[in-house]
Amino acid sequence: MTKITAHIGAANYRTEIRSATNTIISDEPESAGGIDSGFSPYELLASSLAACTCITLRMYANRKGWELKDVKVEVYFEEETQENTTKITRTIELFGNLGQDQKDRLLNIANKCPIHKILSNTIEVKSELK
Repeated sequence: MTKITAHIGAANYRTEIRSATNTIISDEPESAGGIDSGFSPYELLASSLAACTCITLRMYANRKGWELKDVKVEVYFEEETQENTTKITRTIELFGNLGQDQKDRLLNIANKCPIHKILSNTIEVKSELK
C-alpha cells in the first residue's frame, strides 16, 4: 500500500506532501487565497495521469525496441457541477520514427496505464479520524 502524508500549518493553503522518499508542495492559486507555491490539488491529480501515461508509453516502447523519442501529454479537467460529473481530456503527442500501427498500439497502451485504470473504475474513499 502506498502511503502519502500531507501536512498544513497555519499558512493559507500551502501543504507539504511526503512519500517515503520525496516531498512536494501543494497550494492554491492567489485567486483562491493561496500563494501559488506549488501545484493545486487538481493539478496534482492531472499530473498523475500525465506522468503515468508518459512512463507507461516509455516502458512499452523500450520493451518493444521502438524509436519513441518523446511523449507529450496534456490533461484538462472539466467539472460539470449540475450533472455532478468530471470530464478529463488527455491529449497525447508521440515523437519518433513510428508507423501508424505503432501509434495506434501506444494509444491503446495509454489507456492501460495504472492511473487511467484507477480513474476509470469505481473509486471508494474511506475516511477516519485518528
